Amino acid sequence: MSLAVISGFAAAPAVPLLYRLAREKTGWIVALLPLSLFVYFASLLGRIVDGQIVTAAVEWVPSLDVNLTFRTDGLSLVFALIITGIGTLVFLYGGAYLHGHAFTGRFYTAITLFMASMLGVVMADNIILLFVFWELTSFTSYVLIGFYNEREAARDAARQALIVTSAGGLFMLAGLILLSLSAGTWEISEIVARGAAIQADDRYVAALILILLGAFTKSAQFPFHFWLPGAMEAPAPVSAYLHSATMVNAGIYLMARLHPALGGTDEWHVLVTAAGAATMLLGGYLAWQKTDLKQILAYSTVSALGIMTFLLGLGTEETLTAAMLFLLVHALYKGALFMVAGSVDHATGTREIGELGGLRRAMPMTALAAALAALSMAGLPPLLGFVAKELIYEGTLHLHDTSAWIALITLLAVLGNLFNVTAAGLAAIRPFWGKVKSPHTPHDVSATMWAAPLILGGLSLALGVALTAYEPVLERMVEAVHGEPVHLHLALWHGWTTMLALSGVTFAGGLALYLAAPRLSRPAVSLGRALDPVAPSRLYADLIHGTVDAATAGSRIILTAYLRQYIRVIMITLVAALGYVFATRIEFDNLLHSSGVRVYEVVIAGVIIAAALTVTQLNKRLSAAAALGVVGYGVTLIYILYGAPDLAMTQFAIETLTVILFVVVIYRLPKLKQLSSTTARRMDAVLAVVVGVTMTLLTLVVTSVPMRSQLSPFFAEMSYIAAHGHNVVNVILVDFRGFDTMGEITVLSVAAIGVFALLRLNLDKPKPGEQRAPERREPEERGR
Repeated sequence: MSLAVISGFAAAPAVPLLYRLAREKTGWIVALLPLSLFVYFASLLGRIVDGQIVTAAVEWVPSLDVNLTFRTDGLSLVFALIITGIGTLVFLYGGAYLHGHAFTGRFYTAITLFMASMLGVVMADNIILLFVFWELTSFTSYVLIGFYNEREAARDAARQALIVTSAGGLFMLAGLILLSLSAGTWEISEIVARGAAIQADDRYVAALILILLGAFTKSAQFPFHFWLPGAMEAPAPVSAYLHSATMVNAGIYLMARLHPALGGTDEWHVLVTAAGAATMLLGGYLAWQKTDLKQILAYSTVSALGIMTFLLGLGTEETLTAAMLFLLVHALYKGALFMVAGSVDHATGTREIGELGGLRRAMPMTALAAALAALSMAGLPPLLGFVAKELIYEGTLHLHDTSAWIALITLLAVLGNLFNVTAAGLAAIRPFWGKVKSPHTPHDVSATMWAAPLILGGLSLALGVALTAYEPVLERMVEAVHGEPVHLHLALWHGWTTMLALSGVTFAGGLALYLAAPRLSRPAVSLGRALDPVAPSRLYADLIHGTVDAATAGSRIILTAYLRQYIRVIMITLVAALGYVFATRIEFDNLLHSSGVRVYEVVIAGVIIAAALTVTQLNKRLSAAAALGVVGYGVTLIYILYGAPDLAMTQFAIETLTVILFVVVIYRLPKLKQLSSTTARRMDAVLAVVVGVTMTLLTLVVTSVPMRSQLSPFFAEMSYIAAHGHNVVNVILVDFRGFDTMGEITVLSVAAIGVFALLRLNLDKPKPGEQRAPERREPEERGR
């Protein structure tokens, strides 16, 4: 199983080379990878249906209890089959769609990595491992959305998707860590088994909110829904994959996976149900106002994700069953419809439904695929979408709550499905029926481009008729989400029930809205424009622009290109950070204690202080270097007095070498100038005193705590046994941290070569025919 997950990462680097050799046949060859993975996961169906759990584990960071653990149960297996199954069709479709494109090899590399990342998300049984794959899906989707990188809109959409989903991922990481601390383990399978302990922990609410932020941003829940329609700048195969089988479902997967641990509480019901309901209605409301095929489908995806979240939030066995079945239904019809939209764009040169009509004559097989997918999306029998819609209504009507609440929840579900009916009509009826309309003479697409959506549409029909073939797998899937054994019975016909009546109302309402959409769209768009200042997308844009403006203003203040300014910023930041710690966490009562200071120690300290003050008053570099040398030699004496002769010798050598280097360098430099004003120097003096006091306090704080380091006894004991050296300092430098020392020597050698090269330069000497440039003066100098 581990090989199945990492196979995509291993194969992706070879794809560009493969494309050079196979060119247009690359899609067929690369599709063998998801196809073989689909066959492998399908081979596990029997074991999963029998109640087995397939696991695999490889050590990664055993000291932190973080390992490469993978787990296959009903939930992860269905996701894996969707990812690899639809992935196979997308790979084939993509080859035909991008026929002749210069970056087709890059496309296959990115989408292979994307598929592997998504597989990792659904198979990971370790929190840290899941987060790594989670972020990989964000990065690879950024590459895919920005595939047409010559377009500014594509770059903006890719950047927006990356910022929103990655920011949510960081919140989610914090929540996952809190969750792991509450459960006492990093393993997801163990976490979901400790739901009662987690929900009783004080960190539960914080962990829940943080994890939901990650899930909501990934699955485009309100108010983070705005990035998903922008992602339509990606090629059609990418959109089909993103919306049907992969990234946007990752948030749904996470909520479903952690439902046994986090679900069932009032906080869960309120947050998840409310976000799902808002997303469901908003996405559906916006979908029917659009005229671009991909935009219609994108907003209907937002609505569908809202429906799944809404059902997960309700959290009963019936609603969880409906959510999991609707997940499969949506994957099938949405993958097909996005491929259809790509084919229509490919054949006519436009996706505007107002410019399209009657395409069924030129594109009969594509029209058939669109019809099957749209009928499932509208929830008509005998397709699988009808079964899912019946289950949704069954779940809302059987809630254990008040009649008013049941009526409200059912009404919301009806509205959500009603919008889906309208969007299905706009996507499948307008382009293919009525009078023939197209900017160019329409032509049929290749067999690969109509076969892939037709297979998905056909599956919607086949699975709707043969429900028993899917029932045992769905049972295991719901069992993993519910955390308890469940027993399902799916059927197309339940008699003349309330659910059937609601289905009729849904279809009639959706059809009425479809017919009235041309007249209603104008006032709806006007209302949207009036609300635009408070729209999440506008708030996001204002936040980004505000951040950029603040960063620009800060850069103008801080990044002045003068070293002394950078040192000031660093010192002020250091003092502020340490000052906060001193003020809030340190008690100074025990710091000032006498340890018997001797006279010569006071004398040496006085010499060091006097030498340091002398440096600040000198106008000649050579004298300043000599005074600094006195400071260093004073420190050397302290080392000797406290019994560290080796350290003293090292300090002595360094100080001597430093003074010599200073003298050599200063000899070649121009005369010392005053480059700062009197006011600036006084501020520097104040800052220097504050930094000195802060570092003194830090030293007192550190030395007031008993040193319990185990390093000193270890080095003292092992220096002779392991390295055969009597001098512990030398053994540490040469043996225990030999590579570190070698690195330091290398850096110093490179720096010495650089200094020597600078000294050899004679920049003051003008080249033949050139005049000496006027000497540059600092701004502060010019101001005096």
